[in-house]
Amino acid sequence: MRYTSYAFQVPEEKIVRVVTNTDAKNEADDQFAIVHALLSPKFENVGFIAAHYGIARHQDSMQRSYRELETIFEKMDFPSEGLLFHGCERPLASKTEILHSEGASLIIEEAMKDDPRPLYVLFLGPLTDLASAYLQEPRIANRLTAIWIGGGAYPSGSIEFNLSNDIHAANVVFSSPIPLWQVPKNVYEMIPVSFAELEQKVYPHGKIGKYLLEQLNEHAHEPGPRTSAFRSGETWVLGDSPAVGLVLYEHRYEFDWVPAPLISMDMQYIHTGLNRPIRVYRRIDPRLILEDFYSKLALFAATVAHT
Repeated sequence: MRYTSYAFQVPEEKIVRVVTNTDAKNEADDQFAIVHALLSPKFENVGFIAAHYGIARHQDSMQRSYRELETIFEKMDFPSEGLLFHGCERPLASKTEILHSEGASLIIEEAMKDDPRPLYVLFLGPLTDLASAYLQEPRIANRLTAIWIGGGAYPSGSIEFNLSNDIHAANVVFSSPIPLWQVPKNVYEMIPVSFAELEQKVYPHGKIGKYLLEQLNEHAHEPGPRTSAFRSGETWVLGDSPAVGLVLYEHRYEFDWVPAPLISMDMQYIHTGLNRPIRVYRRIDPRLILEDFYSKLALFAATVAHT
């Protein structure tokens, strides 16, 4: 799905299929990545999967993410029919459990299509739907590339939110042959923004721009973010946006090939050297990603204003 038009054109052979898997209501940064994906003409957006963010805070976290996806599409006046999918409602109970979901089925369907365009599946939360899809149909492994925002810094690992919400699923994916680009915590934190910056560059641009800042400001005043040393009061981190940015420009010299580790239940990496190598990013370019997003949002709002 592509609903935007620009003066520049993306060569047809550069267009890729994209599925975005998002725990959209967990925090306030997924929304920026979702909008960025929707506004990128290189993307043939074939589906957005609502992901859970664990069940400790909200038993219905996946459903909350689904409703947030609906809200974003409504704010942009984009039709959502056939594009929104429910993901798994909870984490895997073991490395062999299969949870069925619309999202897992979508991943399998797109991966197994006779379509020459590359398929990227972006994971902005846990890896539950990918693990379930792979356990159901291992043949998908060589037919997609997964990009995951998650996991602690290398080499040792650490507690990290997205990983904590399904360690079993991460181990399934890490032990599989699926091509994986990992953006660990120390790298996805490289895309900080200030609230003043967002008020100038996002807030004025239509219903969706207004919503993006307002929902972020609202989230910043909730007890968890307010008391966390991770937040300064005037800044945030758009930690999910690198998943979109890496499809636009893969930062070819900013990653290492690392044999995928096993992950302990305390989220430490166990380097056995037995799994296939994965890309582990050590840096991303925040200027490229943020300026591309700001420009596309402004161009989109201007186009809407003149129609």
